[in-house]
Amino acid sequence: MDLAYVREHPQHLRTFLTHQRIRETPVEGGSICRASRLTFDNGESLFTKEWPSGSPPEGFFAAEASGLRWLAETQTVAVPEVLVQTDDLLGLAWVEPGEPTPQAAEHFGRSLAGLHRTGAAAFGAPWPGFHGSSPMDNTLHNGPWHTWYAERRLTPYLRASVDRQALNSADMRLVERVISSIGADSDELPARIHGDLWTGNLVWGADGQCWVVDPAAHGGHRETDLAYLQLWGGAPHLDRILAAYQEVFALADGWRERVKLHQLSMYLLHTALFGAAFAPGVRETAAAVRQ
Repeated sequence: MDLAYVREHPQHLRTFLTHQRIRETPVEGGSICRASRLTFDNGESLFTKEWPSGSPPEGFFAAEASGLRWLAETQTVAVPEVLVQTDDLLGLAWVEPGEPTPQAAEHFGRSLAGLHRTGAAAFGAPWPGFHGSSPMDNTLHNGPWHTWYAERRLTPYLRASVDRQALNSADMRLVERVISSIGADSDELPARIHGDLWTGNLVWGADGQCWVVDPAAHGGHRETDLAYLQLWGGAPHLDRILAAYQEVFALADGWRERVKLHQLSMYLLHTALFGAAFAPGVRETAAAVRQ
C-alpha cells in the first residue's frame, strides 16, 4: 500500500489499518481527535484523524473535508490534500514540519489575503459546519455581516454557555450588550475564510510554507481570521503576516479596534464546549469591545 493506492481506493484504508502492518505514530492533533502519522513501506506518510471513542457527530469529518477542499480550490493558501474521508476517519497528505521563518510568514500573509479576496457567495457554507466539536450553523445568509454574526455565531454560543452554567447572568447581560451594539460600520461582503485560524491550526512546513489545517471554513468576515491569529500568544512573526496581508488586501479603517469583537466568538465557543474555565476570557473580551 502507498499513497497512489490510497488515492485510488480510499475506502480500503480502514481495512489495511486492521489487517496490514503500517507503522502508526501518534502526533499532536488537537484536543478533540486522535491523530496519527501512518508510514508505508516505501517511506511515504499519511496524516489521519479519528474520533477518540464511539462515533463522531454526524457529518463531522465531512465538514472538515469540505472546508479543506473549498480552501484548496482557490490555489492561494497551502492546504493538505484530502486523501481519505469516511464517517469516522479523515486522511490528509503528510506535511513535514519545519520552523516558522519571516519569509514563510510573509508568504502566508499574502496567500491569506488572496484567499479572502476570492470571496464567498454568502455568509455560511453549503454544508453543515463544526467549530471544534460544536455544530456551527452554516445556513447560507445574504447578510449584512453584523446581523449574521450576532444571530449565527455569538447568540448560539452564548446560549450554550449559559445552559451549561459556564457563564452567569451578569456575563450574559454583558455579551448581550455587545450583540445589540454591533453596527453596520463593521460590515463587509463575505470572504472565504478558514474560520478557526488560531496559531495551533498553522503547520510551518519544511518546504518553507505555512499550511492551514482544521478549518471551520465558511463565508465570513476576513477580520475574524486575522483576529484569531492574534489569540493565545499569536502566530509566529505575526507582524510580518499582517504587513504582507495589508500589501495585497488593505484592511478597512478601524480593524484593530474590532479585533476583540471578532475574538469574542472564539471565547464563547470555548465556554460552550469546555465550561467556566474560559469565562474570564469572555468577560475581558466583551468588556474590551468598542461600543
